[in-house]
Amino acid sequence: MEMDYRTHVKKGRRWAPRIALALLVICLMSGCSLSGSNTASVQLKPREIQTEPVQRHTISAPIEQVAEVVAGTKLDIAVKVNGEVQQVLKQKGEFVKKDEVLFIIDSTDAESALRKSELALRNAQQTLQQTRDNAVSSRLNLENSVKRAETAYNNALEAYNKIRNEFDSGLATQHQVDQQKQALDDAIMSLDSAKQQWSAFEKTDSVAAAQIQVESATLSLEDAKRNLNYFHVKAPGDGILTDYEIVPGQNVSASAGSVGKVQLIDPIKIKTALSESQYKLVQSKQELVYYDPDLPERKETAKVSYLAPIMSANSKTYTLELEVSNTDLRIQPGKRYMVQLTTENEENVVAIPILSIIREESDTFVFVQEGSQYRKRFIALGRQNGEYQEVIEGLQEGENLVVVGQNSLKDGQPVEDTVTSESAPAPAGN
Repeated sequence: MEMDYRTHVKKGRRWAPRIALALLVICLMSGCSLSGSNTASVQLKPREIQTEPVQRHTISAPIEQVAEVVAGTKLDIAVKVNGEVQQVLKQKGEFVKKDEVLFIIDSTDAESALRKSELALRNAQQTLQQTRDNAVSSRLNLENSVKRAETAYNNALEAYNKIRNEFDSGLATQHQVDQQKQALDDAIMSLDSAKQQWSAFEKTDSVAAAQIQVESATLSLEDAKRNLNYFHVKAPGDGILTDYEIVPGQNVSASAGSVGKVQLIDPIKIKTALSESQYKLVQSKQELVYYDPDLPERKETAKVSYLAPIMSANSKTYTLELEVSNTDLRIQPGKRYMVQLTTENEENVVAIPILSIIREESDTFVFVQEGSQYRKRFIALGRQNGEYQEVIEGLQEGENLVVVGQNSLKDGQPVEDTVTSESAPAPAGN
């Protein structure tokens, strides 16, 4: 029995310091006030709830994408004749105007062909004139032949009728009648022949055939002139001369294809590829901000000229193109520009202090003062910047958000019940 008592005493002495220390900690944490008496009073702080209006904050800088400057259109420089380059007038990288001569091909043979075409046309024109003169003369001769044949026929008919009358009167013989009949038949045949020649002449217009020869020679001359122009190779449009390596003495061929390109740079294009998330940022926009990274303070807007409606199967991106007026030619192909997919205003969003958010597993909530109550509300969050986080859904600007004390609240709790003062006695340790 004595041993049990001593064992309890020893155990009590061993736990006494620990109990005293625990009482001291409780006393300090709860704000104990120690007096000379044997009792201590514990003063509990009131539970403070603080609210502030929901506001907008800049959550990040505008989202940007690197883009490449490309020509609005690329036109091929085509060679339509074969020959040796005599003279090069423009070099790669130069700005050229439409129809400006780039280089000249030896055109000796083409000039000779042009001269032959000119001579052929002149000969055809002379032949046409001679044919017209001959036609006038032939027509006149045929008209006269018909008239003479008609006169001869009338004379023969009159003589035949006269001899018939004389034969009936016994003044002429049958032989004389037969002779005159033969003369009448010959006159009829001559008249028919003259009329047939006239008809044939009218049906076969020799002038028309000569006219066709003149027209054919004219076309040949035009072809020769046009072909001669091909020896002066010209720019197909206004732009920058690229992919162009022409030197004097070089042989070029019409079958070889393009010998260079002219990149049209007014308007010019700013082109980039967007991910799916970036595509969603711009799919409803008509224009975007762009700038030269060397001059970030000079920002301008450009029209969205093309946005691919579907993703590329190979790159898994969407093509975006901006069209930019470039009359002063200050923007050159090949340079990198920045395109802002969002604006500074779009990045100024409804955001709340992170410390005001209540997290329950994967869900997020806040408390909002609605009239005389505090209501627990689900919210969807977005980007974070420092001590603030974007609210995508669940809060509106200007609402009263609980920023301090929200963890002690219950949904629907009245506002007047949130600030209390309590006191409780605590035993004094000795």
